[in-house]
Amino acid sequence: MSSDRPDDAGDRAAAAAGPRRAPAQADPRRAPAEADPVRVRRARIARWSLLANRVGYLLFGLAVALFVVAFLIGLPGPLATAIVASMVVGSLLLAPSIVLGYAVKAAEKEDRARGL
Repeated sequence: MSSDRPDDAGDRAAAAAGPRRAPAQADPRRAPAEADPVRVRRARIARWSLLANRVGYLLFGLAVALFVVAFLIGLPGPLATAIVASMVVGSLLLAPSIVLGYAVKAAEKEDRARGL
């Protein structure tokens, strides 16, 4: 029972995909995130904040691992310098990234509460 129409396969594929839905009406109160420059900037800040968090905690983990190694071999000077450097750089990354991360989450929560 196959039809010789060329679009028969397309009809079967559309039927298998499920019912067609009418296009959603655009709600003027809900602009897409890509159109809102504040949300775009907020998303960019959130990405950089997440990256800084990961690198900062990685540097703290490195400092702990270096400390264990340095403690086992007698705390040589270069390892002590590496420990301090990784702690300082980790702190410089983590302090602002944690604050900015909470700020982005609070702003998103406020936007949802206001219905934006």
